[in-house]
Amino acid sequence: MKRILIVKITSLGDVVLAQPVVNDVLRAFPDAQIDWATDGAYADIPRWNPGVSKVFSAPLRQFKRMRNREGAKAILQSISALREHRYDAVIDIHGAYKSAIVSFLARARRRYGYENRSLGERGAAFAYSHRMHRPQDSSAVEGMRAGAAHALGYVVQGPAQYNLQVPTQATNVSLPARTVLFLHGASKAEKNWPFEHWVALGKILQAKGLHIALPWSSDEEFERATRIAAALEGATVLPRLSIIDCAQTIASATLVVGVDTGLTHLAHAFSRPAVMIFTATSRKHYGFTAEGLGVSVGDNGDCPSVDTVLAAVAQVLPA
Repeated sequence: MKRILIVKITSLGDVVLAQPVVNDVLRAFPDAQIDWATDGAYADIPRWNPGVSKVFSAPLRQFKRMRNREGAKAILQSISALREHRYDAVIDIHGAYKSAIVSFLARARRRYGYENRSLGERGAAFAYSHRMHRPQDSSAVEGMRAGAAHALGYVVQGPAQYNLQVPTQATNVSLPARTVLFLHGASKAEKNWPFEHWVALGKILQAKGLHIALPWSSDEEFERATRIAAALEGATVLPRLSIIDCAQTIASATLVVGVDTGLTHLAHAFSRPAVMIFTATSRKHYGFTAEGLGVSVGDNGDCPSVDTVLAAVAQVLPA
């Protein structure tokens, strides 16, 4: 294999979880060039992976809302740039219409997509010349690793290796020593942890000499961050951060405690001590576990208590 295109369009957490595929492919084919196609909102993630050569991106996620010439022009430019290259294989580890269209437009000898039962949208099947198998009981990251391995004919070895490098661009955000980031905002309200739990956890961690910092990315998250900070004397509500600022802030934190959101996955990818809280999604499917670094608690329909989260914190941040 000389040149391979990996297609994973959204979301932030899923694009992060897909990064170990790059390490797997390069282990099997050390001389391969790997390119990546994604939405413009998440293009920085594969750019932080030294194993990725080129990243093709366009504002696909926003196009329906924009409906303007700039968005259409950006998409056409990205497609034109993509078609300048010919690939030995395209690996669509997304499995939806938007990823299938990108896969179909790429110039490639073979286009691999999941079997119908593993596709997010069955109609995506039109784009593929070959199918790849994804075990039904696998986690999100292991499913993508297994699919790519089946397509290209190698065996997955060892634990997932993300190999993401923290961006080095200048940032105005700095954290006090011994800071805990509370990633309290999720894409869906049912994935959030109760306000009272955040306050109780924060008071206990403050008593241990830790500083609490609260990022946010929407008006709703800003309101919740402000409420939590008001109940925790000395806690900091951070300014609105870019994805680069978020990455650097996460990388400098002593501990990250977050709900099932992409930034919590990014903390784990950066090998930061992290606890992930599940309330409405599958811990088995999306959670992480790494001795001394990462613990996931709760589950779909099982909101963990403050004591449960504290026990998890003790596993990654011993007193």
